[in-house]
Amino acid sequence: MNAESVRERATALPREPGVYQFQAEDTTLYVGKAVDLRSRVRSYADPRSARIRRMVDRAERIEIAVTDTETQALLLEANLIKRHQPRYNVRLKDDKSYPMVQLTDHDAPRIEVTRDPNEAATVFGPYTNKGRVETVVKALRETYGVRGCSDHKYAGRDRPCLDYEMGLCTAPCTREIDLESYREDVTSVERFFEGETGVLADPLQRAMETAAQDQNFERAANLRDRLEAVEAFHGEGGEAVQSYDDERAVDVLGVAIEGEDATVARLRAEGGKLVDRDRHTMAAPDGQREGVPAVLAAFVVQYYTERRLPDAILLPEHHGDEEVTAWLEAEGVGVRVPGAGREAKLVELALKNARRNVGRRDECGMLADALTLDAASRIEGFDVSHAQGKSAVGSNVTFVDGSAEKADYRRKKLVDQNDDYDNMRALIEWRAKRAVEGRDDRPDPDLLLIDGGAGQLEAARAALEAVGWDVPAVALAKAEERVVTPDREFSWPKDAPHLHLVQRVRDEAHRFAVQYHQTIRDEVTTVLDDVPGVGPETRKQLLGRFGSVENVREASPEDLESVSGIGSKTARTIHERL
Repeated sequence: MNAESVRERATALPREPGVYQFQAEDTTLYVGKAVDLRSRVRSYADPRSARIRRMVDRAERIEIAVTDTETQALLLEANLIKRHQPRYNVRLKDDKSYPMVQLTDHDAPRIEVTRDPNEAATVFGPYTNKGRVETVVKALRETYGVRGCSDHKYAGRDRPCLDYEMGLCTAPCTREIDLESYREDVTSVERFFEGETGVLADPLQRAMETAAQDQNFERAANLRDRLEAVEAFHGEGGEAVQSYDDERAVDVLGVAIEGEDATVARLRAEGGKLVDRDRHTMAAPDGQREGVPAVLAAFVVQYYTERRLPDAILLPEHHGDEEVTAWLEAEGVGVRVPGAGREAKLVELALKNARRNVGRRDECGMLADALTLDAASRIEGFDVSHAQGKSAVGSNVTFVDGSAEKADYRRKKLVDQNDDYDNMRALIEWRAKRAVEGRDDRPDPDLLLIDGGAGQLEAARAALEAVGWDVPAVALAKAEERVVTPDREFSWPKDAPHLHLVQRVRDEAHRFAVQYHQTIRDEVTTVLDDVPGVGPETRKQLLGRFGSVENVREASPEDLESVSGIGSKTARTIHERL
């Protein structure tokens, strides 16, 4: 749209509050709110930035919705942004990448660090420092012997595992400890996470002093480091909020912007005690020009329209949106930008949390946590491709830190057979033997991802076991996008970053396999080469349509004519010759 088109459209609009949308074809480019629709839309005839000018140039029409009040316009704008995810708006995206600690709902609860807790579990966190969380969990296990094994391994044991020998578990699986005593230890762990630091700090202090008296200085130093981590665990941002008399719930927001990504960190205090931390990413086109105020205004509306508002919100700077201010005032929410004191320290902590990993979602860490792996930074994906058993090939792609590492891609010709399971077994066996025999110059991966379901995964694991290559493997079933492991299946939310990661690896392995299969298939000389009127391109079309020469031979002239570029005369010739 040009400036004149915008002015002409604006002239026909009412002077009432509402929401407007700039649209192109079936896409919403931008959503905005207005106290006066005519005046606000007319302002786009002279865009205030290059980004907005590009948006207006792309737009083909402007749609509006009139509302009764300015607050209704504010909330409708938030809902439309969430629904359409317009390219030119600052928009909130979920990012639950902070680790939490859960104690599972089990007769003998398991403790684990996770980013995807079970609904029935007792969950603590989230926390900002994963390394510190892991240190504390290990110290708790050494002190109280809470198990860390999966329910599958727990149920199948007839004698204690290595964790028992190492003093990390009291082995409730074989009743080396009775369940009542075990649950008392679990209660002590819960007390620690609820804020009773001495539950863990005191035993560590005594153990450190004993080690020092025995002149076991290396262990004493190790215990000292753990004690420091434990004592700092509840101190991170733990200063009480200086709340007003009638304020029980206070949220503290911090913002960091890098390029087109913004991170908003939120701290929650209730009754003067810091009880929650989380972080959210926002798409902020031309974020530096949008600035922190615009990001804050967008976050407050989009986040709190679906959640209960706190009594007060502490901000690093004013958001500058009059409609947002009016809405919060109407809801009785106090908004402050503290300059000093405890509240200012909390805002600074929120800012530090926002700056941590700004512009990047820890997909690899989330995947590792979800699958209970030490790491998932290096992933190798595998797929096989053939045409009814002919020209069978396998692909082996590599992703490092979530990005394709094409220099480490490999491919393999396989024995022609129409058996996906055996083809996968042969492909993994080839990779495993090269690794075990030192003939592969790539580092061992953290995880193997198999394109397929339980059958392909079982074939892959059989090959790994036969060769003796100890690398975890999972599969991604395409039909329902379920991640299959030896113990269970995961159905992660469609917007989960770690699901997107495994999908990228799977899709790339599939693409690479199909590409190689087509290359091999097209290199094969066939009797089609002797048929008049059939050149390389036509042969490729025929094999792509029917899969093999045998299928081409069995096709009728009418079927052959359905292939692009083949007329009735050529179809009859092919049918007669074959």
